[in-house]
Amino acid sequence: MNDDASSKSPVRSALRTVALRFGQNRWMLAAGVVCVLAIRAWGSTDNAVLIAIAVLFLVAAAAPSRTPRERRAEQAAAATADAMGGLSSEQLAAAVADPLIVFDGAGGVVHANEAAVAAFGEMRPGMSLLLKFRAPEMQDLIQSVLFSHASVRIADYVERVPIEHVYRVTASAVGRGTGLYVLAFKDQSEARRIDRMRADFIANASHELRTPLASIAGFVETLRGPARDDAQARDHFLQIMQNQTARMARLIDDLLSLSRLEMKSHIKPGVKVELRGVLENVMDSLRPLASDSGIVIERDFADGAFEVSGDRDELFQVFENLLENACKYGQSGGRVLVSIAGPQPGGEPETTVTIRDFGPGIAEEHIPRVTERFYRVDAEASRAHKGTGLGLSIVKHILTRHNARLSIKSKLGEGAAFTVHFPVD
Repeated sequence: MNDDASSKSPVRSALRTVALRFGQNRWMLAAGVVCVLAIRAWGSTDNAVLIAIAVLFLVAAAAPSRTPRERRAEQAAAATADAMGGLSSEQLAAAVADPLIVFDGAGGVVHANEAAVAAFGEMRPGMSLLLKFRAPEMQDLIQSVLFSHASVRIADYVERVPIEHVYRVTASAVGRGTGLYVLAFKDQSEARRIDRMRADFIANASHELRTPLASIAGFVETLRGPARDDAQARDHFLQIMQNQTARMARLIDDLLSLSRLEMKSHIKPGVKVELRGVLENVMDSLRPLASDSGIVIERDFADGAFEVSGDRDELFQVFENLLENACKYGQSGGRVLVSIAGPQPGGEPETTVTIRDFGPGIAEEHIPRVTERFYRVDAEASRAHKGTGLGLSIVKHILTRHNARLSIKSKLGEGAAFTVHFPVD
């Protein structure tokens, strides 16, 4: 049954094609028939008329013709070509957000869009690109597309002044026989920066894990050798090994937290959280640590409710991290002040939470970098306080997801103030 249908389908398709061509060539066929009838009226034989009509039918059936869809496509293409023909190269270049330069066969600038002028400075028509871009890679790129007749060439170019930018540059001819060429610049700076951060992160994480592992391996070797029968040394080394394994566990936990935060960074939390309750819970949980450090936690909460859109557990982690750091590193100040404030007259419409210590403070040159992964102002002090170097980086990621930000103010000898700014909904 299926074989019969499949054998008949080519025949049906051919018949439909012939019928379609008859319909599409009907005017040619009608004109031919009129001519044949005219010939017959002038005295030709019936056989000649029949032969001529048969030939006309064969031509009409075999003649290729456009389908209605093809005719519509051709009309649309013609309309598009007419519209594009009315646009100048300047208008087309201006529609491109990335830097773009159109130049001629002599290497002279024909047009540079606004993005190119902003990135590379003024480029007047006729200016030589070989004089504008002196870098060897740009010289080779321009010359290759001009003189070797290459259709497309690609190169990487670094613009170092006033700020370093890395571009992927594509040089190509504009159409055929136009005598025009184009340089298109794609800014790769952010992608390169992320790649460097990823490489640095892997290197730092490997280093942070390798150090305690090397320490544990050394102690194991000692316990199996010289300290095999030394009970006092064994207890001491086992305590150090326990501390090192706990440090690695904290580091892995923080790495996993960062990974989870990065995976859901685009998802904004939509639950209302009351900040006063979160801060009171954090203060209660850290009072034993503060007491052991000789720190008194003070509070200065403004009146009213302070609700923000957020994830309660993540906000708890933010304030716990900041308050724990204040208790550890501001120990010499003897107290930590936690405050909440609403929008101030003439200020930004925001709710702020500030955790301030009165310890040694942070040098100004360190402040912009303290939220970087594994960055430590004092590495020895950080390790002594069991820090992983990731706490403030986690804080920054959480606040970014909450559409909030962290500001830091500090002077040496006067302590440090970490302020979280929440926009008012």
